[in-house]
Amino acid sequence: MEEEKLLARAKEPERLAMRYHPFYRGKLATSLKAPIRTYEDLSIWYTPGVAGPCKAICKDEGKVFEYTNKGNFVAIVSDGSRVLGLGDIGPEAALPVMEGKAMIFKYLGGVDAFPICLDTKDPDEIITAVRWLAPTFGGINLEDIAKPKCFYILERLREELDIPVWHDDQQGTALVTLSALISALKVVGKRLEDVEIALIGAGAANISIARYIMLAGANPDSIVMVDRGGILHEGRMDLKDKEPVKWEMCRRTNKKGKRGGIREALKGADVCIALSRSGPGVIKKEWVSDMAEEAIVFACANPVPEIWPWEAKEAGARIVATGRSDFPNQVNNSLGFPAVFRGALDVGARKITDEMCIAASYAISEYTEEKGLSEEYIIPNMGEAEMYIREAVAVGMKAIQQGVARMRKSPQELRESASSMIKNAHKVLKLHMEEGIISPLPGL
Repeated sequence: MEEEKLLARAKEPERLAMRYHPFYRGKLATSLKAPIRTYEDLSIWYTPGVAGPCKAICKDEGKVFEYTNKGNFVAIVSDGSRVLGLGDIGPEAALPVMEGKAMIFKYLGGVDAFPICLDTKDPDEIITAVRWLAPTFGGINLEDIAKPKCFYILERLREELDIPVWHDDQQGTALVTLSALISALKVVGKRLEDVEIALIGAGAANISIARYIMLAGANPDSIVMVDRGGILHEGRMDLKDKEPVKWEMCRRTNKKGKRGGIREALKGADVCIALSRSGPGVIKKEWVSDMAEEAIVFACANPVPEIWPWEAKEAGARIVATGRSDFPNQVNNSLGFPAVFRGALDVGARKITDEMCIAASYAISEYTEEKGLSEEYIIPNMGEAEMYIREAVAVGMKAIQQGVARMRKSPQELRESASSMIKNAHKVLKLHMEEGIISPLPGL
């Protein structure tokens, strides 16, 4: 009965979405930020007055950040080839997801984001399209693009553009998961460099998680990754030519030479990080029982985790996290990307480095620790605005330290900027709802 209730609850948002989306016809609209007192003001904002800013930018391209909103514009670019748990559904069907992403960008980070769904799946054409779009935007968020091309697209664009390029399925998932892991290890009294970690699933998310936890201090020798073919190891010649990113993981990790599948990967492991396929039953209770004492289990498949949290607990796990909001410890990308872009945009960053992302991870974890770590609170929820502000400050300061920022600001200046942008987004939405500019939800 409990499982039936949970599955029914998981389907409820989709039922409501089918009612609300046609009512509002999407979630986004443009809004003005400069005043129009009379129609004469349009001669300032448009012709002939606008010629002044145009000529200034023509002489000094950097002034585009001063005279326009480029510094707060982010493009959410997708080809619809790997959308949520839906797979390759195409650009039109991906648009509701990208609109939702833009909504979160604005509400949680004060970032003006725009969905750009491209009618091509060719990686080089996607790269070309983004390069053509780049003059308008202060940052690029790549979203729901299938692997392995997502790795190639990200790498190329990070090299070729002088604005931040980010792939949320890689970097966003990795930084939030790392943050939750840092906090969970504090609760159980273990150190990142000492633990054995099993990564279940070898998609873009878990590949990036592996990279980030190694950068943060995890021992590659003690990391074991599992894909559909089993544990990654240097004998997996099926991956050598076809999957270079996975092959690199075969070479870098699992120095104990584990073989087999999920069960063998989990045996003796301190940590399980699963981002594979929707469960339950992907991970079995008896396999969790074979893990080390004080085990940590992140079962983050959506809509149903690889193992139900209570099953993992019954099997001996001390801490359990999922990707769902109806269980404690939701590992949610929305805790990362709005604040990371907020911090990067506020200093005019030319890129988002791995070190900036790891700084975000530690900022989230430090905030969580101050609030009071526990088995059921290893990561904040989306309603904690202070966390986003601190995270943005940490990202902006790291960008300045690394020399990738166009502007130098103090921590206090970054805090004031992030706080103002985020709180203003909340105020505007509240005002629009109170004034009826945004209609009430139907039936309420």
